[in-house]
Amino acid sequence: QVQLVESGGGLVQPGGSLRLSCAASGSIFSIYAMGWYRQAPGKQRELVATIISSSSTHYADFVKGRFTISRDNAKNTMYLQMNSLQPQDTAVYYCNAHYSDSLHNFDYWGQGTQVTVSS
Repeated sequence: QVQLVESGGGLVQPGGSLRLSCAASGSIFSIYAMGWYRQAPGKQRELVATIISSSSTHYADFVKGRFTISRDNAKNTMYLQMNSLQPQDTAVYYCNAHYSDSLHNFDYWGQGTQVTVSS
């Protein structure tokens, strides 16, 4: 079992930056594929970015070149550096931990952190 706690959300002006953190506890952090998702009001939750290792990352097209995902396995923490934020980035951002093998398939979620981009 993994417990995930996001932090770093807030209100920022268009063009600004925020850094989200996701702190994990309760299991071996390094075995999980980690990801950030977001959900805007009235919309479905969507993938933002995922990371297995520093050399294995994936980004949604709408954040490429603006957001950077990273993880520090020694600190059991994942990050999302968000630059050039736009009003359409306003959403609740969720941290996800995923693990699967031939016998198991786990997904864990944090409680979310609100990001609001507005002038």
